[in-house]
Amino acid sequence: MRAVMLSGPGPVSNLSVVEVPTPSPPPGWVRIRVRAFGLNRSELHTRLGLAEGVVFPRVPGIEATGVVDDPGDSSFTVGQQVATMMGGMGRTFDGGYAEYTVVPAAQVIPFVSELPWPAIGAVPETLQTAYGSLVTALDLRPGQTLLIRGGTSSVGLAAAALARDLGATVLSTTRSPGRFAALTAVGVTHPLVDDGSVAAQVRALFPDGVDAALELVGTPTLPDTLAATRVRGTVCFTGMLSNEWLVRDFYPIGYLPTGVRLTAYGGEASDLPPAVLQRFLDRIAAGEVTLGPVHTYAMDDIRTAHTDLERGTHVGKLVGLPLP
Repeated sequence: MRAVMLSGPGPVSNLSVVEVPTPSPPPGWVRIRVRAFGLNRSELHTRLGLAEGVVFPRVPGIEATGVVDDPGDSSFTVGQQVATMMGGMGRTFDGGYAEYTVVPAAQVIPFVSELPWPAIGAVPETLQTAYGSLVTALDLRPGQTLLIRGGTSSVGLAAAALARDLGATVLSTTRSPGRFAALTAVGVTHPLVDDGSVAAQVRALFPDGVDAALELVGTPTLPDTLAATRVRGTVCFTGMLSNEWLVRDFYPIGYLPTGVRLTAYGGEASDLPPAVLQRFLDRIAAGEVTLGPVHTYAMDDIRTAHTDLERGTHVGKLVGLPLP
């Protein structure tokens, strides 16, 4: 089979398309014929040498969508549409940047959809992260206000759409006013220009601060996000678009505003219920919701894709296609 191989941490030139043996599933595992794989910041961190526990060379990719090719000893059937993500994919074992991937059956999620594969491939990990952050970590409720820091990322766009679907009022940031239309298209009521300090803008709209905030940029903006949140409100640290996630010399009493809660989210396939995935695929097909733009790349263009991922060239999700 053809696969993308990362020889080791470094520049995009360390990514190459190679021929490798098609893997066979050991007991408890399933082989998937990959039809689309999402590109994520996690894979960028792996390529830059920021991820722990990775053994090289490695086929990257923390997610994939496709059809079951060899169900092994599982209850899945050949040809069944499935998604998979996380669980060590692309780090401790080879991931989704390939024509076939072999993963534990426990992290395979079935679905049925007539959407094109690029659209399907953009959904699973993005939805899992956005859904878990809003529902599990923030416990977002109808009528609440939500600030999304890093709003034009794929997770930011998905979170805005989900939050509106939950009945929340959404504020979302971008560094470019030219991207306001992309935010309003997914249901953002108040797009904000992020110059590193948005708390004052938030409190001009909501003097007490927002009920909840989703931090997708990282530790450089986290103090300002906390300052934009009301007493007894909650901030969820989920993303690291800045590639910075450590708070140096953390002194909680000096760092955290009084009464503002800080939590975090990092989920697995088990955190995305099949019914939630199915519902959103159905709603996308019906035109009732969008998780944002999708930009596709052939497997042979993986270096271009990773360059665009690193530079933040596009608004929305980047998706790789193994088939020509």
